[in-house]
Order: sequence, then C-alpha cells, then structure tokens
Amino acid sequence: MKRLVVAILLALLVFVDVAPAFAQNDTLVVAQQQRRRTLFDLLFGDDQPQAPVEQPRQQPRQQPRSQPSAPQASLPPPKPQIEKAADATRLAVFGDSLAVDSAKALERFYAEDPNLVVIGRGVGSSGFVRADYFDWDKAIGEQIAANSFDLAIVIMGINDRQDIGSYKALSEPWNAAYQARIADFLGQLRAARKPVIWVGLPPMAKGDYSTAMTQISNIQKLASFSGGAEFLDIYERFLGEDGKYSSYGPDVSGQNALMRKDDGIHFSAAGADKLAFYLSQTIRTFYRGSGVSVAVGDPLLGTDAAAMLRPPIRGLAEFGCWKWRAP
Repeated sequence: MKRLVVAILLALLVFVDVAPAFAQNDTLVVAQQQRRRTLFDLLFGDDQPQAPVEQPRQQPRQQPRSQPSAPQASLPPPKPQIEKAADATRLAVFGDSLAVDSAKALERFYAEDPNLVVIGRGVGSSGFVRADYFDWDKAIGEQIAANSFDLAIVIMGINDRQDIGSYKALSEPWNAAYQARIADFLGQLRAARKPVIWVGLPPMAKGDYSTAMTQISNIQKLASFSGGAEFLDIYERFLGEDGKYSSYGPDVSGQNALMRKDDGIHFSAAGADKLAFYLSQTIRTFYRGSGVSVAVGDPLLGTDAAAMLRPPIRGLAEFGCWKWRAP
C-alpha cells in the first residue's frame, strides 16, 4: 500500500514538472507569472496568498509642449493729433489741383505747430480763364467777406492754356487780359490787407505744354509784383541735373525720390513735401509762430536794381506798405 502511495506521488510530481512544456503559449505565460506550487500545496491546499501579477508599467503620457506664440507685426502707433490753438493763424491755399496737393503737404509740414492751421481751398480744373466754370474773383471776395483766413497761398494755371473770348491763348491780347484778371484777384486781397504768397509753376514733362506754363508763370510773376504779393519761383528747383524736366530729384532729406506723378504735371507726395519746405521758408517772412505780420518798404531794397537810378519813393503808401497782425 505504501508503495502505491509513493508511486502516485512520484507520478504527480512528474506531471507538475512536465505538463507546462505541453501547454499553449498563453497558458505558459500565465503559469510563469504565477508562483511555482510545491507537493505540499497539492496534498494539503494552498493557503498562502497569491502574489499579485505585476502589470507592465505605462509611461505617463507627455503633454505636448506649447510653442511660444510668434509676436504679431503691427504698424507704429499714429502720432498724437496736435490740437490747434483757438487763435491759430489760418493759412488758406487757393488754386487748382496743384493747390489741393500743396495744402495736404503743408498740413503734414505744420502738423505739430499748434499756432498754424492749413485750410485747403483748391478747386480741381479751375483757373483764371474759365470764369463760367469757377469764378475765382467771386470766390476770393466771399472768403474775404467771411474773414476765413489770415494768410493766402495761391498756385494755379495748369488749366489756363485756353482762349479768353476772341483772344487766342498766349497771344498778346490774351496776355494782357490774363494779367488783368490776376490783378483784380490780388487787388481784393491787397485791399483786405491779406498777405499773399504766389507760387510759380514747375517745369512740365511735355515740351510745348511746359513752354506755355512758363509763359503763364511769368505773367503771374509780373502781376504778383504789381499786386504786392510775394512770388515764389520753384521752376529751377524741380529740374534735373541736365537742366531739363525730371520725374526724380532730391527730396527734403536729400535722397533721390519720385517728385512728379505719371502725368508729368502734378507733384508726387514727396514732391509736394519738397514744395511745402520751400514754402515754409517764404512763410517765415510773414509768420513766426504767433500771428502774421507784414512790413513792406522799398520792394527793390537789397536787389541789384536798388543801385539803379530811379525816382525816389514818394512815401510808403506808394507801395502799399502796411503792417498787419492777425487778430
């Protein structure tokens, strides 16, 4: 009997050691993960607690790193708007489309001056020939009556190569009639004691048109001298190095820049800014930051003509000498 029990125990021991070899792969994995059972466990039961099967550790999920946001491009903040003084000098710009561009440039130039405000009064396609389109004599009279400005700048003439009634454009009778119209215009300003800066015309791209504009500008110069206005000749300041028309030239900083628009007539923004700079030099004759003053004595004083023999001045009234200060 004892031999039988020993044989049974030996058979069981062999079965426990050999059986895993014939098990399926998944059974083998499970068996390997469990604690090996002894003969004592088979006979009397397994009261010992099973060791927990260790699960493979999962790596903590990494959160994607937030990329630093790229800085957003932005325009520089606009310059603060300078509030103009209540009694600021009022600079009005009269004329055609050249006056429109000039007024904008002067606004930029005096943007930070609280004591001067620029008033654009330009009318495109206007001039002194077609009073039926726009009557400048009437318009300036209305502006004077309204006391809407203290200092006037005038630039026009690019539309004036047209006949005046039966007078052919740029003929001798036409020249006289054209000068008379400018004289009437300036006469009103002079009577109202409004100082005037008249701007001559620049060179133009087309030769025949440029010649006509030069003739008109010369008439304006004579009329300005007779009417007590300050004449600013800008012709040579917008010529190229060869003495001819050029679309390019030095800007206010000395850099070569586009001065004229494609039509060969109007100023570009840089060209208008350059004109505004030249104008500011003449404006200083009348405006020095607090009101406007004018003192005109001998108009030839300081010129080569002053040394010439000429009749003595019969008093300041002969040349309309006066002093005036904006209220």
